[in-house]
Amino acid sequence: MKPTLRLVRPEDQDFLFKLYASTRAQEIAAFGWPATQQEAFLRMQFMAQQRSYELAYPQAEHQIVEQGGAPIGRIMVHREKDFARLVDIALLTEYCGKGIGSGLISALMEQCAGDGATLKLQVRQANPAVRLYERLGFIRAGEDAMYIQMERRTK
Repeated sequence: MKPTLRLVRPEDQDFLFKLYASTRAQEIAAFGWPATQQEAFLRMQFMAQQRSYELAYPQAEHQIVEQGGAPIGRIMVHREKDFARLVDIALLTEYCGKGIGSGLISALMEQCAGDGATLKLQVRQANPAVRLYERLGFIRAGEDAMYIQMERRTK
């Protein structure tokens, strides 16, 4: 079943937190904190991320990825005249590795190609998605101690 996209709604906040927490669960569990402390920390980090995205990308397309009518992820894309930035893409853990993320990125790449726009993104150094982006034709455009900046040019 092919996933569908819809705009984020206010009632999606609980799902978005669950999604965010699922992407950080392994990292946070290593701290050895009790569950209540983990949740408090994750909520604080989630709210900080939300505010950061709202300030940096107020016009971004923020969409929920659904499969069979149920939310399974999100994708956020900020478009400019000559480029689009994949701000964030995340899927619930049980949907990772099934080609859904690469399908969403491929569709975005096709849109950018049609617009003659470069697709840019930033990924954490240790994120295994770096290999996926490289397989999809992204090249490294810069990096620092935490992140790799990547892009896929259409021109």
